[in-house]
Parts: sequence; structure tokens; C-alpha cells
Amino acid sequence: MTGDTQGNGRAADGRDAPGGGGPAGSGGGSPSTFRAAGSGIARRRLGGGILALGGALALTPIPLAAAAARSGPGAGAADGAADTGAGAGMESGAHRPTLRRGSAARAGLLQGPLDQLVRDAEAYLADSPEHPWYAGAVLLAGRGGTVALHRPIGKAVRYSAYDEKTDTGVEFPADQQIAMAEDTVFDLASISKLFTSLLAVQQIERGRLELEAAVASYLPDFAGGGKQDITVRHLLTHTSGFRAWIPLYEEPTREGKLRMLWEEVPASTPGSAYLYSDLNLISLQLILEHLTGRPLDILLREEITGPLGMHRTRYNPPASWRPKIAATEDARLPWSGLDRGLVWGEVHDENAFGFGGVAGHAGVFSCAWDLAVLARTLLNGGVYGRSRILSEDSVDLLFTDFNTAFPGDEHGLGFELYQHWYMGAMATPRSAGHTGFTGTSLVLDPSTDTFLIMLGNSVHPVRSWRSGSAPRVAAANQLARAVPVRPERGRTAWFSGMASASTATLTLPALRLDAAAARLECALWWDTEPGSDGLFLEASAGQDWQPVPFTTVRPGPGHRPDPQPHPAGSVSGWSGRVWHRLEADLTAWRGRDVRLRWRYTTDQLYVGRGAYVDGLRVRDGVRTVFDAERPRDAGRIEATGWTPSAD
Repeated sequence: MTGDTQGNGRAADGRDAPGGGGPAGSGGGSPSTFRAAGSGIARRRLGGGILALGGALALTPIPLAAAAARSGPGAGAADGAADTGAGAGMESGAHRPTLRRGSAARAGLLQGPLDQLVRDAEAYLADSPEHPWYAGAVLLAGRGGTVALHRPIGKAVRYSAYDEKTDTGVEFPADQQIAMAEDTVFDLASISKLFTSLLAVQQIERGRLELEAAVASYLPDFAGGGKQDITVRHLLTHTSGFRAWIPLYEEPTREGKLRMLWEEVPASTPGSAYLYSDLNLISLQLILEHLTGRPLDILLREEITGPLGMHRTRYNPPASWRPKIAATEDARLPWSGLDRGLVWGEVHDENAFGFGGVAGHAGVFSCAWDLAVLARTLLNGGVYGRSRILSEDSVDLLFTDFNTAFPGDEHGLGFELYQHWYMGAMATPRSAGHTGFTGTSLVLDPSTDTFLIMLGNSVHPVRSWRSGSAPRVAAANQLARAVPVRPERGRTAWFSGMASASTATLTLPALRLDAAAARLECALWWDTEPGSDGLFLEASAGQDWQPVPFTTVRPGPGHRPDPQPHPAGSVSGWSGRVWHRLEADLTAWRGRDVRLRWRYTTDQLYVGRGAYVDGLRVRDGVRTVFDAERPRDAGRIEATGWTPSAD
């Protein structure tokens, strides 16, 4: 999945486009772990989901940062001792951090990758490759309660118009252009969907909304077009069967827009496929407004932004905010659905504009700091300072994969999960986030307690200039790299690096194995793009390299873990970002001189955090024939692409 924009302006994988505007840019743990109604999510609201998918739905709550910190070496210790502020004992009401500015060291991060994050982002202010990816951006990254990076780059307002004949932007005079600032406000586009989802989960928690209830049980007219079997869960996980979008803005009245929605026929049977659609969150908005008797913008203010003190987050910002808002597109036919000229201070998405700026799928404006507060709230388990907006069980649902039947389209309630196409190396089964067509993105990783907000005005002056999600991936890769991985023993371990489209090898010298039992021992740490990138153990007694099967053991407190076999001699994907003990039987090479190597191979798209090897030792019976801790042996290792790393 590339996220590149196609000729119609939508992302190639359909995920980044909704919220961008009209025809060109609109587009398992047991349920018993959740609490009873009144104090969390009732079990009865989840049981129907398992039955509906024939048992295919595996609900796996994702532990949050403080809970992960309690798990000892399997959590924070592997990534370095961070000053996360997420102390043990979330259930007991222990301290949950609020945000403060601080150094990378205070956040438990490395300064070098954060500096590189900024340099990478600035590179996309230039042609990349034909046009700038954005006119400017605001970057914010942190861990625990510390914001270690908050940097504006480029321009919030640069162009007055787009010249389609020359494919150039018409710039404002220099004295009328506006530089990005830390508090610049952005049209979030589809990140707005997260706020609608949070409001829905609040109503589920309060017992007013049923996850497995039919949407038509709340909105009877919704059943038109054969939509009677679509449930609230289908809306939240984009499995309703709705098309990506329809031009609701073409109907001048609200009644006409709703009639189009009521008459819409699903493109697939509910629950049978994943298809990202704005219509899901518009429908959810209508349910929320029906249940509460309040419009969505009032709900947002009273239930989320007000309690959390997010004073720069709202629908329809007032005119006084305009000088502090990033401009978006010169919206004109044919690339836009409406002729509006430069959109600046008003919602960019045509359908949201048609709804008066307040819509479930788009329309929220916010700044980086406010989004960091939201990120910290969710990583805290739903609480920030003295305000709680969700229970811990409800937050678990946001980060629980409900789409196990659709690998590659992992999705919680509103949140996308494990998506390398914009999360880059921050992508783990625990990582949650969303993007917006205007150039915005938010990523949370509870496993490392990190958060990344990247707000850009990438449709300024026109949507066709922006392609793919390369700046988002680059930023996420650097924040992932900023989380230290301490060697399993000693001062350094061998690190594969994080380069894409590359092969790195770590080769031991030729060793003579004569005993009846010979084996390789080491510590191994890996996190790669699943299935696409891999780490291979290989041996050669001559010309050809052959795979060496091995087993790994992940340490765990309180029990003796079972060895995991790797018969193909390789690993790929997620390992928990902890050190594993590895053993490989080498008796097949008895009586020969053999060389052993680790080979790390990546494709040209995305990468994970990479691989680390430490404590390499080869035993030939009772004799140690190679030990990387011996200087003489360490000096005989041939490293191509691998480097010694202390972090």
C-alpha cells in the first residue's frame, strides 16, 4: 500500500483521501475482560460481534503505556529507561502524565533522530519530486509526558491561487505570506473521524448506544437501499459496505442530502469487506445527534475539547482565527467539486462544507499541541489531569483490532492500527492513528508510549501536487529510531539499520565444527514490515548459503516460556520489541569449515525498527570456538550494512 494519489485525487489505497473534498478528494482477549454496563463496556454489546463473524473476530485489548511499564523487561526496559511519567498501577489511580516541554533525554529519546526528523521534513518543502509535498508543517513528537520536539517549518499561507495552465502556484506578495507557527491551526480533514468515534464510544460506555445494534434501530430511514443489517460496529470499522463517498454537496438542502444517504445501496454485504468511507462517520454523526439531541459541534465542545482544555480545537473557527490558520486549496472545477477559490479558514471537504462545516467525517480544526493532549489522554487510558473522557476499557476498544478477517486493514473503533504506509517504523499491532487528506496525521504507539503529530497543508495550492505519504513515513521512522534499544549485554549490539531496498549482512569467520553437538547462541531483537522485510540466518561450507533453522525464547516473568521454532531460518514482523534468546543446531555442518551470517533484507517501500543481534557465541560440544565478547573474535566479524549500536 503506497498511499499515493491517483488521478482522481484519492489515495491509491483509499485511506488518505476522504475528508479532502468531493469527487476529487473525498474520498484476542475475551469480551469478558470488559466491565459491566455503567462502569465500562458491557459484555453483551460485544458478544454479538463474535457471532456475526462466525467466531472470526478476535478481540485483543492492547495494553496501554502504564500497563506495559508494569510488565518488566518485556516492556520499557527493552527500549531504554524512559522518563515517561507513566508509572505503574494504572488501575490503582497512579499518576498519569500531563504534557510539558523537555529535552529528548528527559523523554527517554535520542536527540540525533529527532534532529534528522526535522531535516527530513524540511526536504519536502522543496520539489519532491516535481512539487513541494506541502507549503509548510508543524511537527510534534514526544514520549510519556514530555514533548521533545515542537517545530514549525515553511509557510501556513503562501499561494493566492493555482495556475492550471502552467501547473504553478501564484504566490502572495512576500509581506502577505504567513510563516508556520507552533500554534497554527489546521483543517484536520479525516482526523475529524476520530473525534466522532470517541463521542460514539462515550455513548456506548454510557449504555445509550449498542455496538452491535442496527443503525436503522436509531434511524429508521437508514434502512433504505437494503442497509437494514448495517450495525454501529460496521460504521466504526468501515465494514458497512458503503462506497467511499457520494456527492452529497450537490443537494442544496439537508433533507436532500439525507435522502441521498437513505437511498444509497451498499456496494457489498455488511461485514464482508473493508472499504473506507466517509458515509460511515456521517451516519454515526446522525445517530449521535439523534441520541443526545445536540449537534455534533456542541457534543465535541462539551464532551471532549472543553474537559481536556483543547481550546484551539473546534468546528467552524471564527474569522478572528484566520491569520493563524493554514490555508488549503484553490478550490475550483474540475479538480474540486465546488468553485470556491482559496479555501482559508473554512472546511476544505465539499460534503462537510455542504453540511455547514459540521460533519462526522471532516470539519474539525486543531493545532499540534491540542492533538498532543488528545494523544496523551488516550495513552493515559482516557484521562488527562482531572478530566476523564473515557474509561480504560473503552480506550482498549479504540486500540483493539475488530477487522481480523481483513488482514492489512486492521481497525479499532475509529482508529486505524498497524499501518506502515503512514506510521512507518512506528507501526506495531499496538499503534493507532489516522490521516487527513489536507496533509495531517496522528500516530500513537502505546508499546513505547510515544506520539507523533504531523500537520501539513499539502493541498496548498492544489491537491494534485501532493503524492503518497513519504513525509509521514520519514518522520515516523525517525521517532521510532529515537526510542533506544539497549544492548542485551555489554555496551553495544549489532544493528541492521533501517534502510529500505537494501541488504545488510553480518558474517562470522569460518569455523571448524567437529563435535557431535554444535550450536549457535545469541540474543535477537527484530521488528520488520511483516512479510516484506526479513532477517535470515544462513550457513555456507563453500559457495552457496543455506538457511539454518533456529528457535527463539522470549523471556517472560513468572513462567517458563516455550521455545518458538523458526524452521525456515528467518523471522519477520513484530516480536514485541524485546530481546529473545536464540539457539541454532549446527550439527549438520559437523566435520566441515562453516561460515554463518545474518542477512537483513528490505523492500523499497516501508521498514520496521530493524534488527539487533548481541552475544554471538558458537559452541562445538563443550568448546567455545567463537565468542563475540572476545576482542579477537569480534574483530573477525565482517559487517556490511550492520553497525555497532549502543542504542
